[in-house]
Amino acid sequence: MPVTRPTSLSPDAVREAAEAAAKHAVVSESDRRLPPEVVVPVLAAGFARHFVPARWGGSAGTFRALLPAVATIGESCASAAWFASLAASVGRLAAHLPPEGQAELWQDRPDTPIVGALAASGTAERTPGGWRVSGQWPYVSGVDSSEWALVCARASDGERTEPRFFAVPRSAYGLGDSWFNVGLRGTGSNTLVLDGVTVPDTRSVALAELLAGRAPGAEAPCHRVPMKAANGLTLTAPLLGAARGALRQWSGLARGKLLAPAAAITGSADRTPYELTLARSDGEIDAAALLLDRVAGVLDQGVVDPVLTARNGRDCALAAETLAGAVDRLLRSSGSRGQSDSEPLQRFWRDVHAGAGHSGLQFPPVASALVRATGSLDGP
Repeated sequence: MPVTRPTSLSPDAVREAAEAAAKHAVVSESDRRLPPEVVVPVLAAGFARHFVPARWGGSAGTFRALLPAVATIGESCASAAWFASLAASVGRLAAHLPPEGQAELWQDRPDTPIVGALAASGTAERTPGGWRVSGQWPYVSGVDSSEWALVCARASDGERTEPRFFAVPRSAYGLGDSWFNVGLRGTGSNTLVLDGVTVPDTRSVALAELLAGRAPGAEAPCHRVPMKAANGLTLTAPLLGAARGALRQWSGLARGKLLAPAAAITGSADRTPYELTLARSDGEIDAAALLLDRVAGVLDQGVVDPVLTARNGRDCALAAETLAGAVDRLLRSSGSRGQSDSEPLQRFWRDVHAGAGHSGLQFPPVASALVRATGSLDGP
């Protein structure tokens, strides 16, 4: 008989989370973190459990199901969507831990909020049966709402040094209040601090295993995907929703001008600048969505080769650039009203640019990776 996996991300639950995110977007910005009134419905919608293995009660879901759900949240609040997307992504990465470590994270429930610190900003030294980990990891989104963290450190056993991930409970790490950025303010991307915390081998995995997509006992396609093939989608999905939110807000601001006779605005009987802005920005957002849907489709196949991994990175970076350009056009044509502190359009604009500026979405390195992966340097 076919195995029935638990489901998550029902449209109704995602819509409820999006409504909560919209209601508290201003508070999230001012407090520089998401309030429980947003975190709870996001977790209830199933984002944290979306990629958790079915044996722990998770959904072991698909990327094509996650993309529109994250974008729906992003139409209300990009910070909430960023949290939702990362909650799902880090759960997928944690599935690479040894089974004993996975049990510690999920044996009670699959909705455990886990945050990730992917840069090897700490150090780890070998101890009997485990590691002693120290360091500071900035920009850990949603860390205030976390129960566990997956951090990367340079691990040395006396003979060699390699980057490894370590799962640590909330009681083991401190927080530094360091998030004061212009965009994505509500993500609460503060600094995580570890000071000589002992982590057993059962809660550690080499970075190489995540890069190869070798999760132990992997049954679902999502657990056989290399980390680099999927990371770009995690970062870009919230921006897709935010760009759609920006277009909706702009359309409301420009409604009177869009409905006015063209000649009354520009002297042209054919079209107005507002029609051009709407059509081009809407088209660019649609184009970005098509790129991201292709990325998700590739990931749902499971094993991803180096060429597709590189193409996914290129597609996500290109989508991020395209979305940033679209919201630029919307803000420029909105006048002073669109730039008001009380106007959501400028918040969407700041959030999209903050997300597109992430190191994982920069075009030059992914372009170089794609050229090398495809062998284009070798000529015909």
